[in-house]
Amino acid sequence: MVEGMIGIKVGMTQVFGEDGGVIPVTVIKTGPCVVVQKKVREKDGYDAVQLGLVEFVRPGRVNKPRNGHFKKAGVPPCRVLREFGFDDGERSLKVGDQVLVKEVFKPEDKVDVLGTSKGRGFAGFVKRHHFGGGAATHGSMFHRAPGSIGASAFPSRVLPGMKAAGHMGSAHVTVQGLTVVRVQEDENLLLVKGAIPGRNGGYVVVTKAWAGSPLGGWSP
Repeated sequence: MVEGMIGIKVGMTQVFGEDGGVIPVTVIKTGPCVVVQKKVREKDGYDAVQLGLVEFVRPGRVNKPRNGHFKKAGVPPCRVLREFGFDDGERSLKVGDQVLVKEVFKPEDKVDVLGTSKGRGFAGFVKRHHFGGGAATHGSMFHRAPGSIGASAFPSRVLPGMKAAGHMGSAHVTVQGLTVVRVQEDENLLLVKGAIPGRNGGYVVVTKAWAGSPLGGWSP
């Protein structure tokens, strides 16, 4: 079966466990997804399926090359496409087949969630890198300034990769080893314990964590 699915982050809430304890969860509308392309080792060098998230997309939003890709597969246009590994032993997936969340995940599964973190714009080094800054006393004249970062006689320049102010957020972030608390089949909802990156309504990729690894590990 497929190793993951595409979803949309709905938001966070809480559910009650069997022992009565409160569990914070993130609700993800996972799929349904449709198989747009299937790749095999003999032809493409590896085994994978390309899934598309089933949602309404205006025809004008799809360019001609991608529109031809969907017409060849005989599926409606999809806004998001991702490739996933799969095991063809249980069910032979074909182009045009739908993949539902109940077929891929079940409670107590360990998953990794990849999302795009919230954009914070241009941030200073204190907010971006958690620097402490200078003394807060009067007259120090050094509070939130970065200080000297350049070299002296050699190499007389600022080395690349220095921690400084700049663009913060809006980056791919993977949270590993989350536990699936509940799967609501009728609404294609996946409830995972804890928080995941991104805003509500943002796209995420949910994959099965590596077996035997305490934190999971496979990220697309």
